[in-house]
Amino acid sequence: MEGVYRFADLNVAIRTRCRRLHDMCRDYRASGLPDIVISLTGADVEREREKAAVTARREGRFAAEYPYDYLETLAAYRALAEELPGHDGFLIHGSAVAADGEGYVFIAPSGTGKSTHARLWLEMLGSRAVMINDDKPLLRFMPSGPRVYGTPWDGKEHLSANMSAPLKAVCVLTRAKENTIRPLSPHEALAYLLRQIYRPAGKEAAEQTLTLIDRLDAGLYLLGCNMEPEAARVAYEGMKG
Repeated sequence: MEGVYRFADLNVAIRTRCRRLHDMCRDYRASGLPDIVISLTGADVEREREKAAVTARREGRFAAEYPYDYLETLAAYRALAEELPGHDGFLIHGSAVAADGEGYVFIAPSGTGKSTHARLWLEMLGSRAVMINDDKPLLRFMPSGPRVYGTPWDGKEHLSANMSAPLKAVCVLTRAKENTIRPLSPHEALAYLLRQIYRPAGKEAAEQTLTLIDRLDAGLYLLGCNMEPEAARVAYEGMKG
């Protein structure tokens, strides 16, 4: 099967064996010549199976028997992430929210509470806020500056929207009893960003990704937070100003 979809303002043609990915991406369907072409093979899918098994062993659990069509969706997103640096973009593991028309990305190791914190923003701001993507949004550097984009690869709760917003800030979450926020220098933020930004396997794409990180001129912040509603207010006021 084959379809053309628009991700991060790029037309992406994807060829697969199964239908699942195309159903998942139906809200992103596009027409026109592709900027990126992804043709998946059985070898691509098997690599995803092997990666899942390695992760399970590392975490001390049994590897799940994922179906072929699900692994195909993972392989497609990995292939897209490998191509994005050549188009001034990258995948970042985080929760992205648009608030008052501006994009905020919350990053942290899995289990820290970034999804919970993002939902506090939605509760606090109501119709002024939208979840762009709750797991793996895309960032792309446009002539007007970096933008954050939604995709259908959106985590367990499937929270996302086919939209984008100019990137206002990237916020590193840490657990704390009291809610505090402070700016991070680019040097301080680098280690956090490298842990959460997809690093391509190819040397050229990996170098392009590092160059893009250096160009990231959005606000960078460190938030110490609990999971009370006040945490959202402290974060919003600290970054909005």
